[in-house]
Amino acid sequence: MTATLQPAEAAAPPKKSRSRLLLALVVVVAVAAGGWYFFLKPAGAPKEPEPGEVVRLESIQVNLADGHYLRLGMALQLSTDASHGADGAKAQDAAIGLFSGLPMQEVNKASEREKLRERLNEILEARYHHEVLEVYFWEFVTQ
Repeated sequence: MTATLQPAEAAAPPKKSRSRLLLALVVVVAVAAGGWYFFLKPAGAPKEPEPGEVVRLESIQVNLADGHYLRLGMALQLSTDASHGADGAKAQDAAIGLFSGLPMQEVNKASEREKLRERLNEILEARYHHEVLEVYFWEFVTQ
């Protein structure tokens, strides 16, 4: 039984295979990063909608507290992404729900009226899926 001894140089893997492996790894990482950048990268900041046409709605009457009422005329600022003219029924329904039963003194205060308009904007943004950018009051009469 003779044992053969192998030289110490043969036991260590050649340096060329390590450098090739490292080079292949760098290339794979670079290709993966490039693919992510071009195909999966987030689009960045969302584009702000551009104002389109303004749709004027027919006036409505809303019952306030203590037998008073509000005659309200609204116009909707649509975005250019709105595929068709907005149906005013959703906006009128939202206004009735928001203003009904409020005291006339509250509705007549300019600061409160602006808060109510901003609240109506929020409601319409949700109901019209961001196709309505702004609501304007063109008639606002209490009695």
